[in-house]
Amino acid sequence: MDIMQILGYVGALMIGLVLGLIGGGGSILTVPVLVYLLAVNPVTATAYSLFVVGSSALVGAGKNLQKGQVGLKTALAFAIPAVIAVFSTRKFIVPAIPEKIIRISGFTLTKDIGIMLFFAVLMIMASFSMILDKKKITEKAQKPSERNYWLLAPLGILTGLVTGLVGAGGGFIIIPILVLLAGLPMKKAVGTSLLIIAINSLLGFLGDLGHMDINWVFLLIFTALAIAGIFLGVYLNRFFNGQKLKKAFGWFVLVMGIYIIWTEISG
Repeated sequence: MDIMQILGYVGALMIGLVLGLIGGGGSILTVPVLVYLLAVNPVTATAYSLFVVGSSALVGAGKNLQKGQVGLKTALAFAIPAVIAVFSTRKFIVPAIPEKIIRISGFTLTKDIGIMLFFAVLMIMASFSMILDKKKITEKAQKPSERNYWLLAPLGILTGLVTGLVGAGGGFIIIPILVLLAGLPMKKAVGTSLLIIAINSLLGFLGDLGHMDINWVFLLIFTALAIAGIFLGVYLNRFFNGQKLKKAFGWFVLVMGIYIIWTEISG
């Protein structure tokens, strides 16, 4: 086992550690860790990420269910159209993307580069959601009479499409939707989003089976380390200020997103 592989497995532990410490965001590192440290093909990495993110979110969702912090009806209203979109994206859209998308002035935009660039943009968007104060979102939450549940289905489809393309859970997209449109309190929105992410990611991962070779031993070890990191993070959470950690991690994700764009374009 070389140094990059060791760093990759440490990265898996760190993904869970961040999830446990700040309650989200860590899964956005799964694809970069798999691609840049463990040399996994980007398309395969997005599939592996769905399994890792889904399994990790399932652990968090289970804890929130016990606390009564999950809106099951809202979760299903969002998750059913979303999971159909994720599965369809992994089963039909991703395999249909050509290996060479476009060539401009000597630069060839390949399928792998395109996925990583799109993922980097997603990372930058996620970083802002961690850096900005979520209290402002809560203040804008609509009254029960103004809740727009009918928008959950189309937004679920859109979120599912993004999740399917890059293998990220999309919690930074889902949580504001649940607060602003479904009127859920922030804690319940976080718990509900974890259940949605678990359903989307794990069922969406099924769309990759049959046309992709899965290294199950590697994937299960990586996932186990991430889940172990969650429990370690939950324990350490009592000693740290979660909000300050989240903002600091947000800045790290922002830098990582910019680095990935620079690497892929200049590479």
